[in-house]
Amino acid sequence: MTTSFNKRGRMIRDPGDVLSGCVLLVASAFLLFYLVPNHISEPPILQNPMMSPRWLPRIVGGLMLGFSLLLIVQGLLVDNTGKEDGRRIGKGPKLRFAMMVVALIVYVGLFEALGAVIAGILATLILFAAHPVRTWWVYSLAVVFPVAVAYIFVKVMNVPLPLMPF
Repeated sequence: MTTSFNKRGRMIRDPGDVLSGCVLLVASAFLLFYLVPNHISEPPILQNPMMSPRWLPRIVGGLMLGFSLLLIVQGLLVDNTGKEDGRRIGKGPKLRFAMMVVALIVYVGLFEALGAVIAGILATLILFAAHPVRTWWVYSLAVVFPVAVAYIFVKVMNVPLPLMPF
C-alpha cells in the first residue's frame, strides 16, 4: 500500500528555520508597529528625518522583518534538516555560558557608573576570556571596539552616551 505523503511534497522543509523566522517576524512586528510609535517620542520640529530618535529602531525593525521573511521562505524551500551545515546548535561548556551572562550583567550594570567605553572594555575582555583567544593582538580589539562604537554613537549619530566617569 502506498501513501500519499511524500517527503519532497512537504510544505515545510526545515521546521527550525520556519519557527525561528516566525519568532523573529513577531518580534520585529512588535518593535515596528507597537514599541517605536508608542514609546519613542519624536520632537515636534525636526530639521532632518535622520535626526529622529525613531530612525535607527525603524531601520533595525525593518531589517529584522525582511530577514525573518527570508528565513521563513528558506525554511519552506530548502531542506537543511539532513545535512550538517554548521547551523545546528551544540551545547558548549556551562562556564562559557556563565561568563557570557556575566559580561552582559557587567555591561548593563556598569554602563551608567563607568561609562560606555570602560563598561564595554570590561565586557569585551570577559567575552574574549569566555571564548579563548589564542593570539595576543586580538585583545587590543577589546579597547578598539568599544571606543569606535562609542565614537560612532556620540559623534556620528548624536546619541548622548555616558563616555567616562570623570
